Amino acid sequence: MAPSFFERLTGMSTPDEPETPASPQPTPPSQPAPAEPQTPAILVTAVNEPESPAPQTPRPTTKKEDWLQEPEGQLTIDVYQTPADIVIKSTIAGVTRDNLDISITNDMITIKGKRERDEHPTDDQYYYQECYWGAFSRSVILPVDIKVEETEAILNNGILTVRLPKAEKEKSKRISVKTI
Repeated sequence: MAPSFFERLTGMSTPDEPETPASPQPTPPSQPAPAEPQTPAILVTAVNEPESPAPQTPRPTTKKEDWLQEPEGQLTIDVYQTPADIVIKSTIAGVTRDNLDISITNDMITIKGKRERDEHPTDDQYYYQECYWGAFSRSVILPVDIKVEETEAILNNGILTVRLPKAEKEKSKRISVKTI
């Protein structure tokens, strides 16, 4: 079988076909033998890696900022609605209310926290290590507008429940026109 365009271009054969020397085909005496196809040279150009930016000196951080800089786990949550509220529930056993930070805007809630170890065993002391220890966070875009000032968060037996009252949609409002 004749080599493909790619094979002629690169000088390689396809990997699924074994390389066998081609047997010369007899040509009729009236026609000259075809010339061997020339394999063009391939130009390879090295690409330089971009230079890394100049190292920056770290700025001093507070203890609270330090735990927020650690790698974070993602908090697992349930989000559902009742006729009056959006409710978020999460199991955060072992987290105290002092280690929780909840921030809310009209369209998003962010829950951050840290689960601290009371003991520090070494890796070779573990048989199983499945619990997550350290900083975690989760942000959720809320499906409806809420009343931020009426939101409440309760931590009970390791379950965080955040109730976000839905904002009432404004009905059309009549505006009086004043004359000057």
